[in-house]
Amino acid sequence: MGANPKEEKKAVSPAPKGSRCQTGIEGLDKLLNGGIPSGNSVLLTGAVGTGKTTLAVEFLNFGALNGELGLYIAVTEHAQKVIDNMRTYEFFDQSLVEGKKLLFIDLPALLEKLGLEKPEFTREDDSALVKGLVDLVKEVGAKRLVVDSITAILFQVKTKERIRDFMTKLARRLSEAGCTSLFISEIPPGETHYSSFGVEDAVADGIIVLGNVDQRGYLLRTLHVVKMRGTPHSRSKFVIDLTPYGIILVPLLRGSGSTPA
Repeated sequence: MGANPKEEKKAVSPAPKGSRCQTGIEGLDKLLNGGIPSGNSVLLTGAVGTGKTTLAVEFLNFGALNGELGLYIAVTEHAQKVIDNMRTYEFFDQSLVEGKKLLFIDLPALLEKLGLEKPEFTREDDSALVKGLVDLVKEVGAKRLVVDSITAILFQVKTKERIRDFMTKLARRLSEAGCTSLFISEIPPGETHYSSFGVEDAVADGIIVLGNVDQRGYLLRTLHVVKMRGTPHSRSKFVIDLTPYGIILVPLLRGSGSTPA
């Protein structure tokens, strides 16, 4: 599903200072003191199977229900497959997709339009992709963006210097367009770094880490907010449960009878 390229770009403006972009996940919004500061670019990072895509789509779905158009850029799997997988969740409102309030777009289609179908980008290609992504956000009037995954894109950017430049420019221009963004980052299980290339986490306004912890032979999904510019927040680790009705957070140590930090 894509935007009509002939449509006139919608006027955009930065989010008001101090405003919040609620995720719709009650526990996460509470620990962020009301939600993600509007206009922030957040690295949503973790290993395979930790719930990154589910959290990201719930974030977009909640925004669309409240009048904020959401845009999902599918990089590592087809957009239609993501939609099909999300239909298993009660929180996912298919009518938002049908009404074009929640857009799922495959990155290869955008790369083809930009003439960027290649295994490795040049510095000029980096700039062209930043412009293409931001222009698309403006064209459709998106207030929320998910890129799943940013890691797959950065493999084509290659060097750390260029990755830092690419991420800095993309984050700044999306914020200027009034868009709050989640960049999904893939890291191996047990990795101590928060990003694949070691520079994305320094550039991002926020870092939310999803992981797994073995508790009495049962693998629990976990979440903790490492940083979030523009708001005080808890740094405690929480267990998350991917229920049909959305993600639920509980303090990690509650089940063991200990007091959470």
